[in-house]
Amino acid sequence: MLRGSQNARQVTPDEDRFMFSSARKGPVKVLRLIGSSGFLLVAFALSALPSLAHHPFGMMEGAELTPLQGLISGIGHPLLGPDHLLFLLAIGFVGLSHPRRWLLPLLACGLLGSLISQVIHLPVGLDLYAEAVVAITLAFEGLVALGVAPPVLLLPVIGLHGYLLGGTIVGAEPTPLLAYFLGLLLGQGALLLVITTSSRRLLDRIGPAGQRLAAGIWIGLGSAFAWSILVP
Repeated sequence: MLRGSQNARQVTPDEDRFMFSSARKGPVKVLRLIGSSGFLLVAFALSALPSLAHHPFGMMEGAELTPLQGLISGIGHPLLGPDHLLFLLAIGFVGLSHPRRWLLPLLACGLLGSLISQVIHLPVGLDLYAEAVVAITLAFEGLVALGVAPPVLLLPVIGLHGYLLGGTIVGAEPTPLLAYFLGLLLGQGALLLVITTSSRRLLDRIGPAGQRLAAGIWIGLGSAFAWSILVP
């Protein structure tokens, strides 16, 4: 035992500083990546917001939808709409204790909101204000990630997203309407499955500092979206 201890090589001060520097580079690189990605998302989202406010792919709304268009629109609408897509992506870093357990409740509340929109329509003239409220939900997710707001409120908030997504197809025939809801189920379900599955791995990688940085980015995004909607 003494011989083994004597043969053990001591770490020199230069090597110790090198290993400490290398250990710091990982989190720093992750934070830089998140920061640069956030600025790119802001630029993309602000430029895409006016063009993606309605059905993707330039489709007709309401009664003029065909079943195939309804299915494709249901899949694409929540994924191409920047505010809703960013809302879904943020679920990965808000810090849910058991992310996979939230998959079905989140998906169910989103679809329930879409169903309610077919019965209780959004009053005329409130479209812009509703979109501004949805934009603010991004800032709300940032508050959840910071521990300021409780995660359970994500359920009614995603229901609000679903309500506005369903409102774009009010007046459609039963077949395209069902196809649209099927598309919502497939599109949102697949994305939420990926996000909730990788949430713990993401949080472990970015750490508390990265989570706070991402929360700040989402608060900025939500505020920028709301400002661009309410202030021409």
